Amino acid sequence: MSPRQRTGVLLLASVTSLMCALDTLVVSTALTTIRRDLGGGVEALEWTVNAYNLTLAVLLVPAAALGDRFGRRRIFTGGLVVFTLASAACALAPDVPTLVVARAVQGVGAAAVTALALTLVGAAYPPEQRGRALGVLEGVTGLAVLAGPGLGGVVTDVVGWEFVFWLNVPIGLVVVPLVLAVVPESRGGDTRLDTPGVVLLAAGALALVWALTQGNLAGWGSVEVLASLVAAAALAVAFVLRQRRASEPLLPGRLLRAPGFVAGNLATVGLFVSVFGGVFFYSQLLAVGLGFSPLEAGLGLMAWTSALVVLGPVGGMLADRIGNRPPLVVGLVLTALGTAWVALAAASPDLSYVDLVPGFLVSSVGGSLAIPAAANAVLGGLGPADVGKAAGVNSTLRELGGVLGLALLVAVFAPLGGYADAADFLAGFVPTMAVCAALTAAGAVAGLWVPRRPRVSVAVQGCRASASTRQYRP
Repeated sequence: MSPRQRTGVLLLASVTSLMCALDTLVVSTALTTIRRDLGGGVEALEWTVNAYNLTLAVLLVPAAALGDRFGRRRIFTGGLVVFTLASAACALAPDVPTLVVARAVQGVGAAAVTALALTLVGAAYPPEQRGRALGVLEGVTGLAVLAGPGLGGVVTDVVGWEFVFWLNVPIGLVVVPLVLAVVPESRGGDTRLDTPGVVLLAAGALALVWALTQGNLAGWGSVEVLASLVAAAALAVAFVLRQRRASEPLLPGRLLRAPGFVAGNLATVGLFVSVFGGVFFYSQLLAVGLGFSPLEAGLGLMAWTSALVVLGPVGGMLADRIGNRPPLVVGLVLTALGTAWVALAAASPDLSYVDLVPGFLVSSVGGSLAIPAAANAVLGGLGPADVGKAAGVNSTLRELGGVLGLALLVAVFAPLGGYADAADFLAGFVPTMAVCAALTAAGAVAGLWVPRRPRVSVAVQGCRASASTRQYRP
């Protein structure tokens, strides 16, 4: 692939990832308005977020596998079309159940876009250049983190929360033909799709997240929740057994023998617990705890999101230059410390926005260092045949880690806090953020096992047999 083609792939992958990331973050500052217009408590708000993130998390690995089998550009484009149509359905939703269903369909499209954007960039660039390319991808996606809350606040204040979703429609209409014109078709090394593996993975993830999200509603000792947990465990065992027998597994054993793949993914889970927890709770902290309007809350969150767009590419370049482990571990430690700062500041009886800013900024710098380093650790040293699967697993654990983490954080918040007034909200917020900081710190511990430099021997040897296969087709 020529440098010009690589640049085109990176640009379009970044723009589409930005669009999907915006749909999580733009909604964050509209949550209070949606609750007022359509009704519902914290559980209903959680599902407007999780309906999207759950289907996204469950379908990322299957989407990457479908791209390897049927063509990455083809599945990527189909995902864009589904995402655009579902965005219009969200904007037209008359009630919370309809909105939740439309958000779930949005997640189906976003799964194809998110997984294959990372796959296309990872396959387009050689290992020694991936860190910088992934840093650019994460930095542009970071524009959603930077602009999303403020944009959501402006749109919600001026024209209504529905237009948060209408924004996606013109973007999709412009980008789809550009993808077809610019991005070359590519495939992975597989000749078959592990359909049983896809079904077992999707069903197991759904059962686990369902149990966590329903725990406070139905009771943690209820038949529904316990049955879901048992089903999740049984499906996980069945998935592992299936992968050991499948001729073309979704998760080849050689990936599990790559230290960067395993430790990088574990660190990713800890990091994205903090990201999802912040998106969900920080906007409500400003709106309920400090009485900010949606616009004020969106602008206030820019202290938490500002560094990623600037430092994301820097984090990727650092990973290329000094190795993945230092920026990953340091970034996760800073993220945990920033989250703990916010929790301590919120515990003060004289809370003000100024007290929160240092914690927001430290977390932002930490995430900027850790996100591209984690992705580079997972993909480092892999050949073209394995990049799709590895990217799909990493994207899945980003979303699934965030969804599971958010479900756990909501489970901590619900019995301790509420929305009656600022004091009621803060009573649940402070311990919730303390738990969030601890989970992020656990991700930093996992990051210590990431090799400083990618080890190419395990993963690349597994795909040398397909090295002569033509990966890109006009």
